[in-house]
Amino acid sequence: MRGTDPRQEGMFSYVSPEARVPQDHPLRPIREMVNRALEELSRELEAMYSHTGRPSIAPEQLLRALLVQVLYSIRSERLLVEQLDYNLLFRWFVGLSMDDPVWDHSTFTKNRERLIGSDIAREFFAKILVQAREARLLSDEHFSVDGTLLEAWASMKSFRPKGGKGPGGGGRNAEADFRGEKRSNATHESSTDPQALQYRKGKGQEAKLCYLGHALMDNRHGLIVDTRTTQASGRAERESALAMLEMRPGKGRLTVGADKGYDTKDFVEGLRWVNVSPHVAQNDTNRRSAIDRRTTRHPGYAHSQRVRKRIEEAFGWAKTIGGLRKLKHRGLPKVDFQFTLTFAAYNLVRLRTLGVGT
Repeated sequence: MRGTDPRQEGMFSYVSPEARVPQDHPLRPIREMVNRALEELSRELEAMYSHTGRPSIAPEQLLRALLVQVLYSIRSERLLVEQLDYNLLFRWFVGLSMDDPVWDHSTFTKNRERLIGSDIAREFFAKILVQAREARLLSDEHFSVDGTLLEAWASMKSFRPKGGKGPGGGGRNAEADFRGEKRSNATHESSTDPQALQYRKGKGQEAKLCYLGHALMDNRHGLIVDTRTTQASGRAERESALAMLEMRPGKGRLTVGADKGYDTKDFVEGLRWVNVSPHVAQNDTNRRSAIDRRTTRHPGYAHSQRVRKRIEEAFGWAKTIGGLRKLKHRGLPKVDFQFTLTFAAYNLVRLRTLGVGT
């Protein structure tokens, strides 16, 4: 018998979003880890707000919403708010009931400065790592380091002489001919994002306005244990790697795997100065490598070179799923906030796969 097709505009429902989400849904263990981390950050979140005035939107809900945006590759906060209005799964994860109104997309813009000022993204990242450490998923001995290019939210047409004017006419997307013009970061800057610098990753590659993102990976299970975001320069990757390794706890000797871009005398000597064995790939093309037999003769060197490539998986996830292939924010503080939060989301996915939170 054919069923009916009723079209009822309004109705009451006694089923909560909690009941709608399957018990084996992959977001459930992630939500448990997120809620625990946010509960431990309650004091820091409380200090961000005044004790008088009207209650604002809970920062826990804003952070959960930003994690949803990363996990489900939602391209903008306007679209995120739109989906929060009708997607029961997202409502459940964020902590909204069926009847709770959804806030305006500008709420993220107004509250992001408060979150950045309190460095909440990095605090949240650290709380997730505490759960990984409690599950004995970190080695704290063997690491890999690498950097990746983050394309800025700015066109090369905005890269103009400092204090000068850009090409006139043609509307918002005016034509521009840069042929024969010598442009450098010393004489030019982007009128859209002045902190983004012109940079090319290698010879023969296209120069772009970008930032550099750096990550330190624990080799045991591929979890990211530290991040940095810097302006683009030829020394930024090595300087950030040393800074992250110097911050590692403990006094035992560490090992770090890295690609050929880190094979410089200053970097290798800097690692040995902070008691880190430099398992760096040798770059001996038309030059002498800073890595010699006292490092390469150990079996651990070859193992580090095999494992270090897994950090590319984290960068690949962050760019294809996490939305970092083209940045959505301008300015180094906002880019660093998004970069750190994205890798916190990556660690949550890895921990769920490893059985944490289930």
